[in-house]
Amino acid sequence: MGIPDHLTCHMRNLYADQESTVRTRRGTTDWFQIGKGVRQGCILLPCLFNFYAEYISQNTGLDESQAKIKTAERNSKLRYAVDTTLMTENEEDLKSLLMRVPEESEKAGLKLNIQKMKIMTSGPITSWQIEGEKVETRFYFLGL
Repeated sequence: MGIPDHLTCHMRNLYADQESTVRTRRGTTDWFQIGKGVRQGCILLPCLFNFYAEYISQNTGLDESQAKIKTAERNSKLRYAVDTTLMTENEEDLKSLLMRVPEESEKAGLKLNIQKMKIMTSGPITSWQIEGEKVETRFYFLGL
Protein backbone atom coordinates (compact mmCIF):
# COMPACT_ATOMS: atom_id res chain seq x y z
CA MET A 1 0.00 0.00 0.00
CA GLY A 2 2.99 2.27 -0.23
CA ILE A 3 3.77 2.64 3.49
CA PRO A 4 7.51 3.16 4.02
CA ASP A 5 9.28 0.24 5.71
CA HIS A 6 10.61 2.37 8.57
CA LEU A 7 7.04 3.36 9.55
CA THR A 8 5.75 -0.20 9.55
CA CYS A 9 8.82 -1.17 11.58
CA HIS A 10 8.02 1.54 14.16
CA MET A 11 4.40 0.35 14.42
CA ARG A 12 5.48 -3.27 14.72
CA ASN A 13 7.94 -2.34 17.49
CA LEU A 14 5.29 -0.30 19.30
CA TYR A 15 3.07 -3.37 19.59
CA ALA A 16 5.76 -6.05 19.96
CA ASP A 17 6.00 -7.97 23.24
CA GLN A 18 2.98 -6.26 24.81
CA GLU A 19 2.10 -7.24 28.35
CA SER A 20 -0.74 -6.27 30.61
CA THR A 21 -2.15 -6.79 34.07
CA VAL A 22 -5.66 -6.42 35.40
CA ARG A 23 -6.54 -4.65 38.62
CA THR A 24 -9.57 -6.03 40.49
CA ARG A 25 -11.07 -5.61 43.95
CA ARG A 26 -9.02 -8.59 45.07
CA GLY A 27 -5.74 -7.22 43.78
CA THR A 28 -3.72 -7.25 40.61
CA THR A 29 -3.25 -10.23 38.31
CA ASP A 30 0.09 -11.51 37.09
CA TRP A 31 1.43 -9.97 33.91
CA PHE A 32 0.36 -11.72 30.69
CA GLN A 33 1.24 -11.43 26.99
CA ILE A 34 -1.13 -9.66 24.60
CA GLY A 35 -1.17 -11.20 21.13
CA LYS A 36 -3.86 -9.20 19.34
CA GLY A 37 -5.54 -5.83 19.35
CA VAL A 38 -4.46 -2.26 19.95
CA ARG A 39 -3.80 -0.47 23.19
CA GLN A 40 -6.77 1.13 24.92
CA GLY A 41 -7.04 4.73 23.73
CA CYS A 42 -4.24 4.36 21.18
CA ILE A 43 -4.26 7.36 18.86
CA LEU A 44 -3.05 5.13 16.02
CA LEU A 45 -6.29 3.12 16.01
CA PRO A 46 -8.09 5.20 13.34
CA CYS A 47 -5.00 5.12 11.10
CA LEU A 48 -4.46 1.39 11.55
CA PHE A 49 -8.15 0.74 10.91
CA ASN A 50 -8.03 2.82 7.73
CA PHE A 51 -4.95 0.95 6.47
CA TYR A 52 -6.69 -2.39 6.91
CA ALA A 53 -10.04 -1.13 5.64
CA GLU A 54 -8.42 0.29 2.51
CA TYR A 55 -6.56 -2.97 1.87
CA ILE A 56 -9.81 -4.93 2.22
CA SER A 57 -11.71 -2.42 0.06
CA GLN A 58 -9.14 -2.65 -2.72
CA ASN A 59 -9.24 -6.43 -2.70
CA THR A 60 -13.04 -6.67 -2.72
CA GLY A 61 -13.51 -4.29 -5.64
CA LEU A 62 -14.47 -1.25 -3.56
CA ASP A 63 -11.31 0.78 -4.03
CA GLU A 64 -11.39 4.41 -5.10
CA SER A 65 -9.90 3.68 -8.53
CA GLN A 66 -12.95 1.57 -9.33
CA ALA A 67 -15.42 4.05 -7.85
CA LYS A 68 -16.30 5.48 -11.24
CA ILE A 69 -17.14 2.01 -12.51
CA LYS A 70 -18.96 1.12 -9.31
CA THR A 71 -21.06 4.30 -9.40
CA ALA A 72 -23.09 2.84 -12.22
CA GLU A 73 -23.81 -0.21 -10.07
CA ARG A 74 -24.28 2.00 -7.02
CA ASN A 75 -21.91 0.09 -4.78
CA SER A 76 -20.41 2.37 -2.19
CA LYS A 77 -18.77 2.44 1.22
CA LEU A 78 -18.80 4.82 4.16
CA ARG A 79 -16.44 4.72 7.13
CA TYR A 80 -16.80 6.33 10.53
CA ALA A 81 -14.28 5.66 13.31
CA VAL A 82 -13.93 1.87 13.19
CA ASP A 83 -17.35 1.18 11.69
CA THR A 84 -17.95 0.58 8.01
CA THR A 85 -21.14 0.82 5.99
CA LEU A 86 -21.36 -1.04 2.69
CA MET A 87 -24.13 -0.19 0.27
CA THR A 88 -25.30 -1.93 -2.88
CA GLU A 89 -28.19 -1.50 -5.27
CA ASN A 90 -29.56 -5.03 -4.93
CA GLU A 91 -29.52 -8.16 -2.80
CA GLU A 92 -27.37 -10.17 -5.20
CA ASP A 93 -24.56 -7.58 -5.13
CA LEU A 94 -24.73 -7.38 -1.34
CA LYS A 95 -24.49 -11.16 -0.98
CA SER A 96 -21.49 -11.20 -3.30
CA LEU A 97 -19.84 -8.39 -1.36
CA LEU A 98 -20.54 -10.08 1.97
CA MET A 99 -18.79 -13.20 0.72
CA ARG A 100 -15.66 -11.30 -0.37
CA VAL A 101 -15.25 -8.99 2.65
CA PRO A 102 -14.77 -11.78 5.26
CA GLU A 103 -12.34 -13.59 2.93
CA GLU A 104 -10.19 -10.49 2.41
CA SER A 105 -10.42 -9.56 6.09
CA GLU A 106 -9.09 -12.97 7.06
CA LYS A 107 -6.18 -12.58 4.61
CA ALA A 108 -5.29 -9.34 6.43
CA GLY A 109 -5.45 -11.09 9.81
CA LEU A 110 -8.81 -9.64 10.82
CA LYS A 111 -12.01 -11.44 11.75
CA LEU A 112 -15.39 -9.79 11.31
CA ASN A 113 -17.64 -9.72 14.35
CA ILE A 114 -20.79 -11.10 12.75
CA GLN A 115 -22.79 -10.48 15.95
CA LYS A 116 -22.26 -6.75 15.35
CA MET A 117 -23.23 -6.85 11.67
CA LYS A 118 -26.58 -5.39 10.65
CA ILE A 119 -28.38 -5.31 7.31
CA MET A 120 -30.82 -2.60 6.33
CA THR A 121 -32.92 -2.66 3.17
CA SER A 122 -35.43 -0.37 1.54
CA GLY A 123 -37.63 -3.31 0.56
CA PRO A 124 -38.52 -6.82 1.66
CA ILE A 125 -35.67 -8.79 3.17
CA THR A 126 -34.95 -12.47 3.40
CA SER A 127 -33.09 -14.20 6.20
CA TRP A 128 -29.35 -13.49 6.09
CA GLN A 129 -26.54 -15.73 7.26
CA ILE A 130 -22.79 -15.25 7.06
CA GLU A 131 -20.50 -18.14 7.94
CA GLY A 132 -23.53 -19.93 9.38
CA GLU A 133 -24.46 -17.08 11.74
CA LYS A 134 -27.71 -15.15 11.36
CA VAL A 135 -27.25 -11.43 10.70
CA GLU A 136 -29.61 -8.99 12.43
CA THR A 137 -31.97 -7.16 10.08
CA ARG A 138 -33.73 -4.93 12.65
CA PHE A 139 -31.75 -2.33 14.55
CA TYR A 140 -31.46 1.32 15.57
CA PHE A 141 -29.22 3.44 13.38
CA LEU A 142 -27.84 6.63 14.95
CA GLY A 143 -30.56 6.42 17.59
CA LEU A 144 -33.42 6.38 15.06
